Amino acid sequence: MNAIWKLLQFIQQRMTLVALVGGVILGLLLGLAIGYWWWPVEWSNATPSHLRSDFQNNYLLWVADYYADTDDLEGARAKLGAEFWEEPGLTEVLRGVADDLDEPRATQLVELAEALETTPVEPPPEETGGIELASVALVCGGGLLVIALVGAVVFLINRYQRAQAAKPTAAFGDVVEGAEEFAPSRKVSWGAVGPPLAQFVTSYTLGEDHYDPSFPIELENNEFMGECGVGISETIGVGAPNKVTACEVWLFDKNDIRTVTMVLMSEYAFHDEALRAKLAPKGEPVLAEAGKELALETKSLRVQAHIVEATYGMGDLPPNSFFERLTIELAAWVKPEQEMAPPAVEPDFPIEPPTV
Repeated sequence: MNAIWKLLQFIQQRMTLVALVGGVILGLLLGLAIGYWWWPVEWSNATPSHLRSDFQNNYLLWVADYYADTDDLEGARAKLGAEFWEEPGLTEVLRGVADDLDEPRATQLVELAEALETTPVEPPPEETGGIELASVALVCGGGLLVIALVGAVVFLINRYQRAQAAKPTAAFGDVVEGAEEFAPSRKVSWGAVGPPLAQFVTSYTLGEDHYDPSFPIELENNEFMGECGVGISETIGVGAPNKVTACEVWLFDKNDIRTVTMVLMSEYAFHDEALRAKLAPKGEPVLAEAGKELALETKSLRVQAHIVEATYGMGDLPPNSFFERLTIELAAWVKPEQEMAPPAVEPDFPIEPPTV
């Protein structure tokens, strides 16, 4: 299993190269299949003009002998495929061969040429475009098949990466198997609301360029209430893997028209005015520090995010500018019904007290 994970991580880090090489290989295999099995080359309307010159001369002499013996002009024309000859024409070729021969062979060739000239030749029927259209459709369909296969591979890899990156807790306070590398889930509180409805732990590690886990928030009867998650918000520098300088924690509520987002920024990004201005439209900026807690609230949901671990990577970039590892614990509550009630609407006109 560890070897498979390393292979998937290698593919994830070099996704563009893998997709390019995979597309070339699949395209080559598809081309071979089309050329040799589905759509092989088929010759039609071939004539003696396609033969090597010595074989062609022998064949013309044989047909001239046939015509001299049988006087069957239609049979000779059929054997020569007279209507399919290209420039130079068949009669010119017959006279050219006759110039290099002695009697009586030359005479037979000239007589055959004259007979062919005196009898009009029907032009070959025009080929319809059905074969060409079928070929184009087959090639286009093969290309779409290659794209679909590559897309399916990328999708499966992303699904596997997300499943490994996001490990939900089985119950309040208990971390599921496979998440033991995370800090143990701790007891959270939010006033008198009680324990959270759902609790999740997720960890980003340098190299997970498509890190974007999400978690459904559901009631005990499996009614869907919303989702929460973490994703990459901004990278810094160039080269692979991507250097993540900011992540975003978000909360979606099916009963609310807005999605609440907070941007967890590295120390470098948080103090860089240009980066803060760039990320400001995405959500409230927060300096990512281990132990810090964030609160996201919508019409019917509350989520408390706890930063368990925030470590920085080393390299040529400025110090504390990108994350080596970022672990976040999310706890979700559904608000009591009285809190979800819409506020009273004040009337637009004054209400006068009743007169006694």
